[in-house]
Amino acid sequence: MWSALLWGGISASAVVLGALAALFLRIKKRYIGWIMAFGVGTLIGAAAFELLGDALEDGGVLATGIGFTAGALVYTVFDLIVSRRGGSNRKRSGKDDSGSKAAGGEADQSGLGIFAGTVMDAIPESIMLGASLIAGNGISVVLVVSIFVSNIPEGLSSTVGLQKNGYSRKKIFLMWGSVLLVSALAAMGGYLFFEQLSGEMKAAIGAFAGGGIIAMLCSTMMPEAFEEGGPAVGFIASMGLLTAILLDTFS
Repeated sequence: MWSALLWGGISASAVVLGALAALFLRIKKRYIGWIMAFGVGTLIGAAAFELLGDALEDGGVLATGIGFTAGALVYTVFDLIVSRRGGSNRKRSGKDDSGSKAAGGEADQSGLGIFAGTVMDAIPESIMLGASLIAGNGISVVLVVSIFVSNIPEGLSSTVGLQKNGYSRKKIFLMWGSVLLVSALAAMGGYLFFEQLSGEMKAAIGAFAGGGIIAMLCSTMMPEAFEEGGPAVGFIASMGLLTAILLDTFS
């Protein structure tokens, strides 16, 4: 249980590292896009090998298909809600949709939307990280590396967006510290919750998380990576996927 809490916190700490880099370093958007693309590739690998592969083995095609579809659908619905409340650009370092800095209540709404969207993105990853410890084979290296790498550009881009919406450094750190805490607790919750479930239920929920992660990658990270990193992101994402394959093979 405590190991799940620890690893959930470690993987989520990359958001704070990304925020620190955004606050104290000047990093070109292109580099942020490249890091994000690599994270996309590793997360696709993690979702395929660690979540869907295990779900198919433990629960079969039906449980996996239902869980995956439900996860993608639920994430998409929540993403629509969060986006309408100001979180559509939570992984973007640019200005808001109007092309200028938001002000007053609009800034607060956008900032809260960014925060809510980031928490929503982090929960399925952290739950599965904790659940991966139940088998007794130790932590999944693929999941830890994938989540950590993908969280760095999220912290970078979102922090720049929050700054442009008028948020102070202190408030930004409090928000990302809250994300870290929620992620750690979600990992511990995933461990405790999954421990009580049957094989088919574990498979369905694992596939549910996989569906949510894939939907998140397609709706937020992939478009932003290409927008900021250009055509090179296709190759970089492929290398991220290859890294996930190698980690899964040799870990």
